[in-house]
Amino acid sequence: MPRFERLNAYQPYALAALRIITALLFIEHGTMKLFAFPLPQPGLGDSLPPMLLAAALLEVIGGLAILVGFLTRPVAFILSGQMAVAYFMAHQPRGFFPAENGGEAAILYCFVFLALVFTGAGAFAIDKSK
Repeated sequence: MPRFERLNAYQPYALAALRIITALLFIEHGTMKLFAFPLPQPGLGDSLPPMLLAAALLEVIGGLAILVGFLTRPVAFILSGQMAVAYFMAHQPRGFFPAENGGEAAILYCFVFLALVFTGAGAFAIDKSK
């Protein structure tokens, strides 16, 4: 165990990398719904239903907050809940297994955001939560 102790010094930076990459990928889901960028959200027409509009706004605005580390813990809590709701409303009815129902990303986002609630933002964050 002692040989791995030196890695603890890099923990805030690893956490920041996880936070930043997760946020960038999450924002992309919102921009697909709102702006059809980088490509349109599959299965959407010209207008967003109100629930998907709310989800898209949370993905873009919440994702930006997570990206810069602003109010990381409360925003991550909200986004974790959003992903739990998304999984049970959109994915779970299509099948029991996440590989079957396409819900792997929703589950992963849910638990990464939940981890940020308890760990804080890591390095390079506006709110400097520890």
